[in-house]
Order: sequence, then structure tokens, then C-alpha cells
Amino acid sequence: MNFPTRAAVFLVSCLPVLAFADPVQDARLQGALQTALSLNRMLNPFRIEVAVDDRQARLAGEVENEVERQLAEHVALATRGIEQVDNQLKVNPQLVERPLETRAYAQRLEDATLAAVIRARLLWSRVTEKAAIEVQSSEGVVTLRGKVDSTEAKELAGVVARTTDGVYLVNNLVSLDSAAMAKAREKPVDAPAGPQPSDKWVVDKIQNSFRFSRNLDGLNIKVASDEGLVRLSGEVVSSEQKTIAVEIARQIIGVRGVDADLLKVATKVEG
Repeated sequence: MNFPTRAAVFLVSCLPVLAFADPVQDARLQGALQTALSLNRMLNPFRIEVAVDDRQARLAGEVENEVERQLAEHVALATRGIEQVDNQLKVNPQLVERPLETRAYAQRLEDATLAAVIRARLLWSRVTEKAAIEVQSSEGVVTLRGKVDSTEAKELAGVVARTTDGVYLVNNLVSLDSAAMAKAREKPVDAPAGPQPSDKWVVDKIQNSFRFSRNLDGLNIKVASDEGLVRLSGEVVSSEQKTIAVEIARQIIGVRGVDADLLKVATKVEG
């Protein structure tokens, strides 16, 4: 029986390990990238074909100008898991006259996304989580309908909608349910409505609320939570932004207090 020599074993151990593409992961990345392109208000009118092979994305199709071509590439690179982009998009200035049905579809998609974002923000709030509020959006004009058990819930629903990025106007048609208001008065104002969510959940919802708000640059605000006691740090551009950040964090389900001492207001540099 012949056994491999030490030299042969050493050579085999030094051979590079070949990485093989994972078709399941590639399909998942392709879906994530296609969704990201569809949700982008500048890119969703265009038919952009996406293919992913071993974490490399290939973009094909036509866009109207070079700005949109580069934007599509940036969106792809920003998609988690995509490492390289083969940008084969062609620039066709004649696409300036886009078919009406394409623009209409893009607007419907954007309105649906906007309404979903507002519904999600309402669900994350301890004040509106159980409120039966219907949200409709048409070209950035949002209409709220339903009945709530407090004026605070009605007002907060309007604030959440107005501060959501992409909203131009809000029609707050939410009404007050007198019977539900009477029942709500029997319960202490700050009584917990359910089990305390995890700190990870609390941080995630606060960060997402910051990200969806047009009033804030959520990337510059760091959020930490310890059993619902939230600490904000980082930098905002004004005291008004700091106040908004604190109020957004305070109304999230599970938040028992907000410390914003480490959230600094940027000082203006003269020059």
C-alpha cells in the first residue's frame, strides 16, 4: 500500500480552497436588488434587468441619462451581499418621453410603499399600535381614516404621516370614538399593553423611524437600549432635530425613558 509522502500532503494542504457560487444566495440577492431598484423613485420607471452570479450583479437595460445609470450601480453596491457590479445599462435620451402606463405603475408602487411605511410607523408606536387607522396615498398626498380612543392618537397619526419622507400633504380624517375613549380612561396612561419587547427590537424600530423621517439624518444618530431605557448619541444639525429625535424615540413601544445628553447639536463654523 502506498502512502502519500509528507511533501505531497504539504502541497495538497497549500492548494487554494475553491469557493463555489451558492445559487440560493444568488437568487436571494437578485430579489433584494430588484426590489431596491423598484422602490427607488428615480429608477422604478425603467426596465432594468438584474442577474447575480457569485455576489456579482449584472445590470442591463436602458435608462435616460448617465446620472440614472450611475445611481443604479450605487444602489446595487449598497445592497448587502453584492460585492461587484457589471453595469451594462445603456443611456437612451429618447426615454425622456416615457409611456404613461409606466409612469402610472411607478407612482402606484411609490404610493403603496409610502402607505406601508406610515402603517409600520403607527404599529411601532405605543399610542397607535392598536388603532384602526387606514392609510391611503396618492402622489404623496396621504389620507388617514378610522376611529381612535384618544386625541393623542389622532394627533400622533398626523405627525407620523407628515414627517414621513415623501409625504407632501396629509388629510387627517381620523375621528374620536367616544365609547373607546371612556374605556381607555379606566386604564392608567402608561400601563404596559403587553410584554416588554427586546432591546434589539426597540433599537431597530427607533433607527427605522429615524430613517423614514424627512426631518432627521438617522445615520448620524446612534441608539442604544437597556431594558427599554434608551440612550441617543451622535450629532444633529439643530436643537429642533434633537427634540424630534427624542419625541420619535419616546413613543416607540417598549421605551421607558430617553437619555439624549450625548446627542450633540453641531456648531456652525464661520468662514
